[in-house]
Amino acid sequence: MSLFSRLRRVLIPVCVLAVLAGCSLTGAAGDSGPAAADDRPALDTLTPLEHPRDYQGPSTAVSVATPVEPVAEDPSPALPATVTDAQGTEVTVTDTSRILALDLYGSTSRIVYELGLGDSVVGRDTSSDFPEIVDKPLVTSNGHELTGEAILELAPTLIITDTTLGPWDVILQMRDAGIPVVVVDSHRSLENVATLITQVAAAVGLPEAGAELTSRTQQGIDEVTGQIARLAPTDESEKLRVVFLYLRGSAGVYYMFGTGSGADSLITSLGGVDVATEIGWQGMRPITDEGLVAAQPDLVLVMTKGLESVGGVDGLLEQLPAVAQTPAGEHRRIVDMADTQLLGFGPTTAQTLDALARALYAPDAA
Repeated sequence: MSLFSRLRRVLIPVCVLAVLAGCSLTGAAGDSGPAAADDRPALDTLTPLEHPRDYQGPSTAVSVATPVEPVAEDPSPALPATVTDAQGTEVTVTDTSRILALDLYGSTSRIVYELGLGDSVVGRDTSSDFPEIVDKPLVTSNGHELTGEAILELAPTLIITDTTLGPWDVILQMRDAGIPVVVVDSHRSLENVATLITQVAAAVGLPEAGAELTSRTQQGIDEVTGQIARLAPTDESEKLRVVFLYLRGSAGVYYMFGTGSGADSLITSLGGVDVATEIGWQGMRPITDEGLVAAQPDLVLVMTKGLESVGGVDGLLEQLPAVAQTPAGEHRRIVDMADTQLLGFGPTTAQTLDALARALYAPDAA
């Protein structure tokens, strides 16, 4: 079972029992919206902070709005397509005219659109909120809870999903109803962006388009990480020590993400030191005061809704006093980013890295 799946097993009951809308992982309209591409200078033209570890004050990472640019116009899927999905189930897809692509961060739906099959998508999950899909009907409720009735009403001919949404019985019901369901890898990190794209492309019978999208996405990631290398300190003593915290204050849910969580690869790609990995923190685990103080982060990375749920920076320091005992707390160095963007790791990963690099190394730049 994936780390995300284990985390959701903890979070979903908490949300349901407490009936707390704020416990949703959704990146709803309240999240920091994307910036227009022409609103700010290119990343490689910015002057970085001379000493980023000494910077004081919070920042919000805002990603550039990136319209869907299909790698193929009106593609012709090679069907039937038979794939062995991430759970080892052999699935044969014969019809891609009505697709549902569903996961925690909206990654799979964006991939389907970028492959050129956006017109075949008939519905969406809460996290799929890019402009091209936002008018499609929702099949999730109470945050990220799949609704069987809503799915069946859309009569999908293919469902692409992972194990980050529940209840899983709904997916089993769809299979029992004769709908092909392809389960893709639920792990999200910079290391498996290509894997996710390849799996989705195989499911819709467009492996060549998938290879092209993978190449384009990786090229964008490589370009941005090259620019980040110029901004980030090379001296180990100057590198930002970063920790990712998952916060849902209303429900009393506080997690620190470490090795294998996806946050580790993100922080490393930003030229930072993942302090949770440094202290041997594995996966996603409830925060302990000892662990957080031992990590001594210079900067805390959080989701926007999570920070809102604890009452902002002041509330974070009050609800997690251990944060105040770190350089990040002393400097109020908290960086937040929209929930659906921060750990999505899909075709817009380069834009996520770009936005975070600005917040980490040039927070005062226009």
